[in-house]
Order: sequence, then C-alpha cells, then structure tokens
Amino acid sequence: MDFFEFLESARAPHLDDLRYAVLALGDSTYDQYCEAGKRLDRRLTELGAIRLVERVDCDVDYEDSASEWIGAVTQELKRSLDRTSTGHHAPDIALQPKITKRIVDQRHPFRASVIDNIVLSGRGSTKETRHIEVSIEGSGLKFEPGDALGVIPSNDPSLVSALLDALGLSSDEEVSIGDRTVGLGQALTDEYEITVGSTRFINQWAELTGADDLVALRGKEQADARSEFLFHNHIIDVVRRYPMPGVRPSAFIAGLRNMRPRLYSVASSLSLVPDEVHLTVGAVRFELNGEPRSGVATGYLADRVAPTGTVPVYIQPNPRFRLPADDVPILMIGAGTGVAPYRAFLQEREARGASGRSWLVFGDRNFHTDFLYQTEWQQWLKDGMLTRMQVAFSRDGRTKSYVQHRLKENAKDIYAWLEEGASLYVCGGRELAPAIHATLIDALKQEGKLSDVSAAEYLGTMQSTGRYQVDVY
Repeated sequence: MDFFEFLESARAPHLDDLRYAVLALGDSTYDQYCEAGKRLDRRLTELGAIRLVERVDCDVDYEDSASEWIGAVTQELKRSLDRTSTGHHAPDIALQPKITKRIVDQRHPFRASVIDNIVLSGRGSTKETRHIEVSIEGSGLKFEPGDALGVIPSNDPSLVSALLDALGLSSDEEVSIGDRTVGLGQALTDEYEITVGSTRFINQWAELTGADDLVALRGKEQADARSEFLFHNHIIDVVRRYPMPGVRPSAFIAGLRNMRPRLYSVASSLSLVPDEVHLTVGAVRFELNGEPRSGVATGYLADRVAPTGTVPVYIQPNPRFRLPADDVPILMIGAGTGVAPYRAFLQEREARGASGRSWLVFGDRNFHTDFLYQTEWQQWLKDGMLTRMQVAFSRDGRTKSYVQHRLKENAKDIYAWLEEGASLYVCGGRELAPAIHATLIDALKQEGKLSDVSAAEYLGTMQSTGRYQVDVY
C-alpha cells in the first residue's frame, strides 16, 4: 500500500532511465481483474519509464502465460546487452539455475501418507472441524511455523459422474491437456475446477449455447449480476439449466480453470514433531438447488482421504507470518481454524525452550463442541509456555461474543504488551482482520491517549517492522 500510494502521488519522481515489464497476477472471477498490475503499468509509463515488453495478465492458471512472459523479457534483456556490449558477446541469461536436488512444488508434489484424520469438533457441533496428520518422511521438505501446506485435491467422483451425465459425454472420450492426452473422466477428476463457475465459464457456455440469460451476463458492466448468478449456480447447475447436446469435450473444458492447490496453515512444528505436518481443516458443507454440496478440497480431505491413503502436498512458505526472537512476547488472536498456526508457534517455542511470554485470544461457536485443542492449551498454561488465554464463544450466551470483545475488555493489558514490544498476530476468516484492527485502534486511543492518526501510525509502524502480522483466508 505504501508503495502504490507513493508511486501514484505527486512526489513520485520521473523515471526516464527505468526499463520495466509487468506480469499481472489475478483471478478473473473478481471484478478488478489484474487491476494492480494494470495500474502499475499505466503509472510507470506516465512517469516516463520504458516498457520492455507488453504487460501480460494472468488468471489463476498462470504458468504458461508467465513462462512466455519470462522468455520474452529474458530475450529483450539479452538483446539490450548485445547492443551495449563493446566487442564482447553478451553472456547468456539463464532462465533457471542448474538444479540437482529433487524439487517438490505444486507441479511436482510429494505424496504424503496420511497418519490420522479425525473429527476435532465435539458431538453436536454445528461445524465439522478435522485434525489431519500426514507424513513427509523422505520428502526433504522443510518448513517453519507460519508456513502453509499446499494440498492438491481431486474432485468428487459422484460430481464428475453427474456432470458427464448432464453433458451426455463418456468418461473415456479423450481430451488434450498440453502435450498429454487423457480421458475426459480423469481430466474432470484431477485437472480442472468443476464446482464453482467463473467468468470464463459463463462466457464459454454462453457462446456454445446462445442462451439469452447467459449472454446477458457477459461484459464488465454485468459483474455484480454475474457474481450473484454464480453464487447460486455451480457449473453442473448451469449445464443442466442450459443444456448443449453434442458439445465437444474440448469445447467444454475450454471454459474451465485448472485445478488449483488449497493452502492450509501448518498446525505443527517440525522441531517438535519431525517428518510430520498437522492441519486443522473446517469441512465446507451446504445445500444448493436442493442438493448437498461440499468444498472441493475440504470434501476431499474429509470424505475421501483415509488413514493409509496419500495426499499430494508441497510447502508454501509464508515469510510474513513468523515468530520473533525467543524472548519476545507474542499476542496471538485467532478464530476457528485460524488457531492452527498458534499450535505450531507454541510447539516450536516449547522445542526451543523460549522464554518469551505468550497470550492467546481464541474464538469459535460453542465451548463444549468447538474449543479446538483445549487440553493442549490447558497443558501449556499449566507448564507456563502459554502465559494467558482468553476465549470467546459466540453462540453460548444471549448475546454474541467475539475475540474483539475479549480484546476490548483487556485493552489496558493489550496496550501494555504492545508497549513492551510484543509481536501481534491475527489469523482467521477474512472478516476478522478489519474487526481486530478497529478494536486495536480503539485500545490505543483509550489507553495510550492517541489520536486516530497517531493510533493508525502506531499500528502501521508495527506492520512495517514485522511486529503486526496477519494471515486471513
């Protein structure tokens, strides 16, 4: 934010000597698709910078477009070096360093053996939260508390079958994916997102069917109406509602997005539990158009991954959610499965014998069914590894109580911990972060006698120095 505010302000300098290229990353289901990259490209040109190659806008399946952009930029830089070199041929620019060890990433995942997969929430809970343990022995994978595990799911076989029936297609029909040829059933199971639709799918299915309702949803000005329609209709609902007899498999998959990995905060420490990764997963289940539905990855993990099975995984580092030095106090605020990284934090501090104080503020729905890892927190409290803990269970009382209410009640101590140099962490659903931020502003104004501007600057400084870290989803 600071970078964009400065670049788009009157203080930004002329950049006549700058050459640049922009690869914009985005998701076409959002209205302002790749807008950050577009703004950057536009502003750099306004300031006199020279564009090396044209901007490329990437959807979530970005790999091929990104690879072409990297190649184009590399070749342009090489030509520039050739033009400026004096009598000597410019050195070759390597796209990648020579790699001798095995790479594990989202394109080359490790098949982790499942050790345990249990329901963590209690009987009668309105949610289903699972604790999943997988073995990464032999993978060479390393991670730190705060990192995430990338899980590459597969689609529900019953959904694949229902979609094939609705399309009137056979699972054995062949389709081309890059330089591979696979059966359509396998492609719909492992290669593509077939649950929630996208702008790309609406545009493609409208083109194929000519359905007036779908044609009317095309275009940027219809973004809100399109989002509303996609919220109430998955891909299979659209196919059933607007059938296209005789559709070619290749034409159908042209409107689909590649299957994307899902990231889950690691809930364990490699120092305390070697060769394992633990996850805390909230299963997504709901009804839509009279049928039960589930999340792609959470349904995969909850219903189709059993002990003795395997899951394709890789580590996604998260350097913006890291523990401080062992003697620094930490204040951890989390709701629901957002408590997962804090379990890793305390395991790590236990393994290292850290001396810094720790304070956990945790919230969920009900005390008796949703107090995740309750016995572990209580043991850490007893051992002194966890100094303080406040909880908020929103559905236990007559009025709803959330973590921000616990912060407000303890504003004086919150301010004291921050003044003493504590690092602050927020993890949970996307709506959590702004609510916590507003509560912290109020605490600083109340206890520190700061103005609105000064309180915002206080937290801004904490963010820029890494003392205020947020991980929301």
